[in-house]
Amino acid sequence: MTQDEMKRNAARSALAFIPENSIVGVGTGSTVNHFIDALAEIKHKITGAVSSSEQSTARLTALGIPVFDLNDVASFNVYIDGADEINPQRHMIKGGGAALTREKIVAAVADTFICIVDSSKQVDVMGRFPLPVEVIPMASAYVSRELSKLGGKPVLRQGVITDNGNQIIDVHGLAITDPLQLEQQLNNIVGVVTNGIFAQRNADIVLVGTANGTQTLK
Repeated sequence: MTQDEMKRNAARSALAFIPENSIVGVGTGSTVNHFIDALAEIKHKITGAVSSSEQSTARLTALGIPVFDLNDVASFNVYIDGADEINPQRHMIKGGGAALTREKIVAAVADTFICIVDSSKQVDVMGRFPLPVEVIPMASAYVSRELSKLGGKPVLRQGVITDNGNQIIDVHGLAITDPLQLEQQLNNIVGVVTNGIFAQRNADIVLVGTANGTQTLK
């Protein structure tokens, strides 16, 4: 079974967690694209979606799924999103698709956060995948210096502007042994919008696509 097939299986498994007549929070990325395609099959059973990126909004709209502004939705049941890495505590690194800030906002509103991944994303210690940090453009050099002081190797992601008009710095070489502490520490650097550690709001349920089917972790 290919990695893409494992992603597809995890994504389709998430449909079982979608209540009828609900608004569904939708993340961003290759695994989520499989979920959006699957969601279209039951679009007549849901009210619509809240999206974490312009990319996902375009895909949802093209498939005839109504997309609501988050400001118009007080709460919703389930948020479905992928991860670049996830540890046994269901902490994640996200932001490979540069949508981390909106993803973190949508996740904060959802009652339940379901992470869909293939088995290659599971790690014991996060940091092999470079940690994305969204920054205000005028602060990118300063933030990079501060990140270097923490032992990371910051690299500005070239040619990428987020949906919020900001830049992404990818931090290489970190072994993230205390995700909760580092998430807060990075967010306290002036000029940082947010970082890609999802530990304060971790996943409630993880659906892992493997060669032997989909595993459910809680």
